[in-house]
Amino acid sequence: MNPSFTFECQACCQQTKARAGVFHTPHGPVETPRFMPVGTLANVKTVTPAQLADTGAQMVLANTYHLHLQPGEEIVQKAGGLHPFMNWKGPILTDSGG
Repeated sequence: MNPSFTFECQACCQQTKARAGVFHTPHGPVETPRFMPVGTLANVKTVTPAQLADTGAQMVLANTYHLHLQPGEEIVQKAGGLHPFMNWKGPILTDSGG
């Protein structure tokens, strides 16, 4: 695991083993458990990145397969990467879309 990614367990249920903690990333912390808005094509529909941050969202989910189809890696790369492309300063989780 990359040393800049760490998980700090803050509470653990002895019966269920459920955990609550903080996942530390280079783009900021994410408290867990946490709802994560879905921005499949690098945006969460109907809200701006600033409005999304105002909701308390700490991380956004994007879909690499859909981003591959549209707009494509070259456009995201020309924007400086996914963070500048999305105008999101916080952590981003991507999934394969499979």
